Amino acid sequence: MLPLTGEPPEFSIYIHWPFCLAKCPYCDFNSHVTANIDQDRWGRAYLDELKHRAASAAVPGRTVSSVFFGGGTPSLMAPATVATLLEAIAAHWPLAPDLEVTLEANPTSVEAARFADLEAAGVNRLSLGVQALDDRALRLLGRGHDTAGAIAALELAARRFDRFSFDLIYARPGQTVAAWRRELAHGAALAGGHLSAYQLTIEQGTAFYPRHARGEFTLPDDDTAADLFETTQEILASRGLPAYEISNHARPGQECRHNLTTWRGGDCLGIGPGAHGRLTLADHHRVATRNHRTPGVWLAQVDACGHGGLPADPLDDTARREELLLLGLRLTEGVSRAVTRARFGRDLPDLLPAPALARLIAGGFLVLDDASLRATPAGRQRLNALLGMLI
Repeated sequence: MLPLTGEPPEFSIYIHWPFCLAKCPYCDFNSHVTANIDQDRWGRAYLDELKHRAASAAVPGRTVSSVFFGGGTPSLMAPATVATLLEAIAAHWPLAPDLEVTLEANPTSVEAARFADLEAAGVNRLSLGVQALDDRALRLLGRGHDTAGAIAALELAARRFDRFSFDLIYARPGQTVAAWRRELAHGAALAGGHLSAYQLTIEQGTAFYPRHARGEFTLPDDDTAADLFETTQEILASRGLPAYEISNHARPGQECRHNLTTWRGGDCLGIGPGAHGRLTLADHHRVATRNHRTPGVWLAQVDACGHGGLPADPLDDTARREELLLLGLRLTEGVSRAVTRARFGRDLPDLLPAPALARLIAGGFLVLDDASLRATPAGRQRLNALLGMLI
């Protein structure tokens, strides 16, 4: 297995808050509904895991470029806890001058009331889970807000934060292209610098899964879903929010730096229940990390030994190459040939099956130039099939 060469990848920290007030029927994330949270105990556990990881040989002296509070619903975390965790990160590692601190929030009135305190705690980028600008769709999706509440929260976020984003879900039951075009135009008018649009999928283990299996509702067919995707690209690009990743759109310079670190194959330290990470060790080899998924199990292990992690998994050349493609081809910028040469000692085309690469380029699904390998719009819409041919 070849070690990584060159400068260490960019370094970010992800903090997972697993708790929600309710479980959305489409959600397969590691989230748990609970009414009673011992904020002090959980805050201490996060501090202990940060301290343990900072003392390890994997991340000495790395400069933190971004911190991301994800979930779950991290806006339910006490703002004082958010501030304490950011202070601990600053004590353990150098911080980039333009450090990005993102926190995910729901646009309910209760959580919106915390925006000022979250800003004071050090959050400088808010990501709101709006999901729809249609009351009927919001009820179907199990959201705790209506359209008016979402708009009010977005307007408040725009006043409090220089950078904010929100999510929308499309390809919902019964959704037409014309209806989505109107809703998305409304969303673009409310957007700041960033908007994410995700296609609804039915995942095993979600509340939607058995309902869909019983035929209680159906999703748009593949042709309609493709039209909805193309409409998303068209509308948002025309409003100055072009796609920089399959589901993410931003004005130039407003891309989520934390997610870019992940998609470009950077390093991420995962903190909290179920958090995953990728780290480059002192010997330049790379490992995948993951924490115990169940909140109670993670908390007990942190109490016992200072961290909630499972043994790290070394990433061999094949796994590293596959991750580079799986993540990098999601980006409109694609996979950098210079980065590939630095990490593998070989040029990108030499790592791929030549016949498949040639067919995909000739078919108009991939572009290869001196800078990068990247998917065309047609290729990004069929990315799973492309990756199946390349990996």
